Amino acid sequence: MTTTYVADQTHTQFVTTDSATYAYRRQGPAGGVPLVLVMRFRGTIDHWDPALLDVLAAERDVIVFDNRGLGSSTGIPATSVDDLVDGVTDFLDGLGLNEVDLLGWSMGGYVSQGVALSRPKLVRRLVVAGSAPGGPVPDMPRMSARTWEVASKPDNVDEDFLYLFFPADDAGRESGLASLRRLDTRLAEAKAGVSPETLAGQIRAIATFGGYWDRVEELTQPILVANGAHDVMIDAWGSWAMSQKLPNTKLVIYGDAGHGFLFQHAEDFGREVLAFLR
Repeated sequence: MTTTYVADQTHTQFVTTDSATYAYRRQGPAGGVPLVLVMRFRGTIDHWDPALLDVLAAERDVIVFDNRGLGSSTGIPATSVDDLVDGVTDFLDGLGLNEVDLLGWSMGGYVSQGVALSRPKLVRRLVVAGSAPGGPVPDMPRMSARTWEVASKPDNVDEDFLYLFFPADDAGRESGLASLRRLDTRLAEAKAGVSPETLAGQIRAIATFGGYWDRVEELTQPILVANGAHDVMIDAWGSWAMSQKLPNTKLVIYGDAGHGFLFQHAEDFGREVLAFLR
């Protein structure tokens, strides 16, 4: 499939630690503090929108990867958020990185906060996208039964992703389909998916996650919190509530977007991230 995105042409590399061999891709200028992206629930290295990656990699050394037991990486799949956090730090240690910026989307936002809390000297700046502290955030609207039913299906199709990630209007549908088609290049090659064992582990991780609401103030790094106002997965209230407790934060809400705002507004959000990291 023909593509104009550099991200679609970036080769997959591998690094091996005592616990796994991790698949990762790295693009952008070498040098400086790398920007490491941490993926959502049941997402793989091939589910990052190349439009966003190319904007970020215009200025930054960008790394995307599959955690242990996920996608093209080996190892035992995680069954808790702590396991996912350990996978991230193990991967970063395997690359020999002692300082990074992290961008975590959705469940990856939980995991990125966990990394920053457990290894504060490792994380210079943090971007929490479409996420929240997790756990008992006061007055946080709960995910609907329909949303969880769609999110946890054995296999998701376009209509599922449109419902979960984009607003239910013509503009949202159009931008959602455009993003999904941008993913086709990588997904057609890799046919990436999440194994039943890995999916079950991630479901268990979410179900048992107690959250970081009582520890949010410990996150003293500069933090960018962003979401879409119409997020049906993790309500934007969580982003707002989180920003009220963080001592060094900026909050961005996209009024016409949902959980997939970072793909719907890839250019704008990418530039927002770059400005924040500068």
